[in-house]
Amino acid sequence: MEQFGAWSLVPAIVMTILIFTTKRVLEGMVISSLLALIMVHKGDFFWAFMEAAIKVGTDEQTIWLWIVCGLMGSIIALIDRTGGAIAFGQWVAERAKTRKATLMATWFLGIIIFIDDYLNSLTIGSCMTPVTDKHRVSREYLAYIVDSTAAPVCVLLPISTWAVFAAELFEKNGWAPDGQGMAYFIQTIPYNFYAWVALFIVPLIILGIIPLFGPMKAAERRAHLTGVLAPEGSEKIDMKAGEIKLAHPKRPKVRNFFLPIIVLIVATVVMGSEIVDGKFNIGADMLAGVLITLAFMVALYLPQKILTGEEFSDVTIMGLKNMIYPLLLMYFAFLFAETNEQIGFTEYIIHSAKSVMTPELLPAVVFLILAAQQFITGTNWGMYIIALPVVIPLAMGVGANMPLTIAALLSAGVFGSHVCFFADATILTSAATGCDNYRHSITQMPFGLLAALISLILFVIFGYIL
Repeated sequence: MEQFGAWSLVPAIVMTILIFTTKRVLEGMVISSLLALIMVHKGDFFWAFMEAAIKVGTDEQTIWLWIVCGLMGSIIALIDRTGGAIAFGQWVAERAKTRKATLMATWFLGIIIFIDDYLNSLTIGSCMTPVTDKHRVSREYLAYIVDSTAAPVCVLLPISTWAVFAAELFEKNGWAPDGQGMAYFIQTIPYNFYAWVALFIVPLIILGIIPLFGPMKAAERRAHLTGVLAPEGSEKIDMKAGEIKLAHPKRPKVRNFFLPIIVLIVATVVMGSEIVDGKFNIGADMLAGVLITLAFMVALYLPQKILTGEEFSDVTIMGLKNMIYPLLLMYFAFLFAETNEQIGFTEYIIHSAKSVMTPELLPAVVFLILAAQQFITGTNWGMYIIALPVVIPLAMGVGANMPLTIAALLSAGVFGSHVCFFADATILTSAATGCDNYRHSITQMPFGLLAALISLILFVIFGYIL
């Protein structure tokens, strides 16, 4: 891998400028990826682009993403077309009669579905959209609430895909002994300040303790005064934009919503868990979960005669089609991350910060530098793979508090998932809530930055206390 020093920042800077000036995320990523490849491969950049595109497209994670998220689109489309979403909306409306109560219910449901951020964003976003629409809640506001209970919740609980992944990395990189990764992950939970702050800012905003401000305030004003809930351009990413128009059942049943969701969660956990040396290790396998859920939905819906076998297939395919644009965004985000790796962007960022890393300030510096890196690249788990082998020995070497420092690194990843324009959870939340990706990002960014500022202050304070 060739090192370009400060020049490795150029593609990221160009992409950020393009996104803010054109308000088009996908094009910004493609152009910046090409620029990075030109820096590395000069005149052979076209073939390098083809090679990188094939590498990312055939990567196991990318294939998994296309299958799992595509079929999640099918599950959500089926729940909607069989009346499950309508029945769920009626069920919530009977219990949460006011606007604030409905928004609090959205936040609470997001905390309950903590197994995986993809599952959280897609399920809560798609199911709560028709409910909040009745109260003239802007899609930007709904997307912000949903996104704030995706990665933030997953990194605060040991029973999640984020926890399992991080625990494995702790063992591989020498911080945790073999078999103790999860115990060490639990040590970081109290200090994962960004996740805590981002999560609990939401009810303060809903209750009016923290007022809406910035672009979010304008979005809510638009929704209230004009009734236009989704911003311009939302039809491109809306999972329900191309739905087949079938008549809903006259008496929709709430079980057609709850049973598939319960099966999805249970199957995901059971199929991902295992017993090792007599010890039950909880995990998550979303691929097995979505496949089992689709099979269950055949057995649930067809005997009720609310869909024929042909209609079931048509809606399943339509759900897949509705996920194409969000998945394309995520594919090009992975491609941008791949090209940034070739120019040594993340390594340059980390090594440039070493000069200001004292034991007391190390957690704050780790959070600040890697949060900025995550906002630009949105790699989340990819950053953990790259940064942990550097940060763990560095923290040990300078004598910094290890749980606090590692929590700062985890917090930076959550910040990226929450705020980056093209982070996976941001894209999927936009799709599930029917909100333009750029508008979702730009409206929630001030609140994400507020949470980041509070977190940075806490990392500084605890760096000196612990």
